This record gives sequence, structure tokens and C-alpha cells, in this order.
Amino acid sequence: MCQAGQVILPEDVAPALLTADVNGGTFRLRHANQADLPAMVRLLADDALGAGREAARDMEPYERAFEAIDADPSHLLVVGELVPPGEEAGPVVATFQLSFLPGISRQGAWRSQLEGVRVASSLRGQGIGKLMVGWAVRESQKRGCNLMQLTTHNSRTEAHRFYEQLGFEASHVGMKLAL
Repeated sequence: MCQAGQVILPEDVAPALLTADVNGGTFRLRHANQADLPAMVRLLADDALGAGREAARDMEPYERAFEAIDADPSHLLVVGELVPPGEEAGPVVATFQLSFLPGISRQGAWRSQLEGVRVASSLRGQGIGKLMVGWAVRESQKRGCNLMQLTTHNSRTEAHRFYEQLGFEASHVGMKLAL
């Protein structure tokens, strides 16, 4: 489905989910493909917390996860590119996963889960994260979700402020159990 004003790209370039002018070019959000995986892992490792848990030297576990996620229509892997003027594609500078979950609570409501939101450290503060989360909210609404949830590590205080500015509330305590 094409939105008004959307540019149709050659077959080897995924269609844009969103485009916006940003400092340095055009930010283009699109579905991730297998070739994006190394850049996605680099983004996930681009902070102290991620550097300690991501290991790009062995891509096989990431490839298996990508294939499983990509095969399930309830999950989307999305990347953002910074496309230089006059080009059709650019480097991957952002990523996230969006999952759609049915539930019994809230009168059988669907919810979306936002995971692994990352923007290249050199581009933070330019509105790219806001564009990505805004698209994820609209996509969740389009799919009938009435709640979006996410978790962010306690140490990521800047991320907490970012999500609060977008209207998210720290209404629950998230817990994890390493298996």
C-alpha cells in the first residue's frame, strides 16, 4: 500500500514506511532484511550495557533469531537509514522490533511491545527516535492495539526521559529472569 507522495524504489530496495528530512539527508524507515543484521547488532552494542551483552563476532545466533522473527507476521524488525541527497539508500543508523500480542486482560485487548530501540549515538537528539516511536504507535493503532508497552534498563535514565516526553508512563515494575 503506497501513501500519498511515497516514492516507489527499485525492487532491491525495500519500500519506505516513513521518510523525513533530517540534518544530513533523508531519514527512511523500512523493514529490515538479512543484510541489515550486522548494522543492527552494532547499534545494539553501541552503549556500555549493550557492549557487555552483544557479540557480533558470531552472527549465527542473530541470524537464527532474525529468520524466526521475520517469518512471523506478529513481529516486525525495522531499520532506519540516513539517505544522502541524490542517493536511493544509506547506512543503517537506527533499529527496533515491534511485536503484536493478544491478551485476555483488558477485555481481550491486543498490545504492542516495543523492543531494542536504538539510534546511532552520533545522531541522537535529532528527532529520529521520536519519528520511529511515532510510526510504531500509528502501526500499533492500525493493527487494533490499545496499549503499547516497553521496558528499558534502570541505568538508561536518558531513555526514561525520552519515553516520558512521548507520553509513556512508568506504571509497572518490569522484572526479568535470566534462563
